[in-house]
Amino acid sequence: MLIKHWLACGVTTAALALHLSALAQKKYDPGASDTEIKIGQTMPYSGPASAYGTIGRAEAAYFKKVNDEGGINGRKVVFTSLDDGYSPPKTVEATRRLVEQDQVLLMFGSLGTAHNTAIHAYMNAHNVPQLFVATGASKWNDPRSHPWTMGWQPNYQTETQIYAKHILQTRPNAKIGVLYQNDDYGKDYLKGLKDGLGDKAGSMIVAEVSYEVTDPTVDSQILQLQGSGADVFVNITTPKFAAQAIRKAYDSGWKPVHYLNNVSGSVGSVLTPAGLEKSVGVITGIYGKDPTDPTWENDSGMIAWRAFMKKYYPEGDLTDTGNVYGYAAARTMVQVLKQCGDNLTHENVMRQAASLKDFDPGTSLPGIKINTSPSDYAPIKAVQLARFDGKTFVRFGEVLSK
Repeated sequence: MLIKHWLACGVTTAALALHLSALAQKKYDPGASDTEIKIGQTMPYSGPASAYGTIGRAEAAYFKKVNDEGGINGRKVVFTSLDDGYSPPKTVEATRRLVEQDQVLLMFGSLGTAHNTAIHAYMNAHNVPQLFVATGASKWNDPRSHPWTMGWQPNYQTETQIYAKHILQTRPNAKIGVLYQNDDYGKDYLKGLKDGLGDKAGSMIVAEVSYEVTDPTVDSQILQLQGSGADVFVNITTPKFAAQAIRKAYDSGWKPVHYLNNVSGSVGSVLTPAGLEKSVGVITGIYGKDPTDPTWENDSGMIAWRAFMKKYYPEGDLTDTGNVYGYAAARTMVQVLKQCGDNLTHENVMRQAASLKDFDPGTSLPGIKINTSPSDYAPIKAVQLARFDGKTFVRFGEVLSK
């Protein structure tokens, strides 16, 4: 009996030790538990940039798919995406609610340069991850000063430096007119263009015209650019204004070589409203597979995307690159959380976000992979130029980085 009792105690002690060891391996910060992971977001579902709202809807749909398939390491994603109307003060208000009241583990994919700038210091002061922000401002790749913030898409300045390189190669005597949004987003793009043109920027850029997000149209700005004699148009606008600019340029008879920033390079949300026939010749830089490009008809990654859309976001537009963007960004976020295992702390989330190696969400162009490190917070670093032919963007040249 004594031997049996001793054995029983030994087994109990061993079981307890294993249980305690298992508990010790699990680490949680607010927003994570054995059963769930809370993720917050702000998105302009209303206001002048509401076309981007489909990104948040696609991401919510993808997290639902993940939950239906068992969650992330057995934990369900609780995703709360709040409308900020593309207003930075509303972004601040919504973010504070998500962090302080809802106690999310992290903020993911919040959209807008000025909007993420408004919460930049707050997120870093609270040591809460501000991950894969939906803006390509260069400031998000700053792990030394802002270790809790990371971008996702290519850097705005890199993109316009590539446009500048192409202009110098193909039209060295170009007269360039620029339309840009008068905020950090527009100015970041503009800086990249000037840096790319180098000492020729002063002579080649013949007009810089800005608009405010509260402006009803950019018609007058387009006429101003046309009057400048510009034969190259660099269009730094969000979807609503991009569509207006394309349409007005065509209707006014202005036929410049037209470069459109990637954030508005969507057939569904920009070129269709502008008029497909009026958009022919528009050039942009892309890093993901365009859903209107027949090249990807039998591509496994895009087949998976279309199946996802059909089941989880059937009302979503299959020609809108925003839905490809949301799917890819959400897949990247899920990969990070999978890598976290049972250590769901703010610190480990950032550690894993900075440890992505050749990750492909299934929708990246060939030759473009997601890579990060503790000193490199820029997941995607290259684009390929593409020209709209009336139906889709046709890629040309090599995959380029600055």
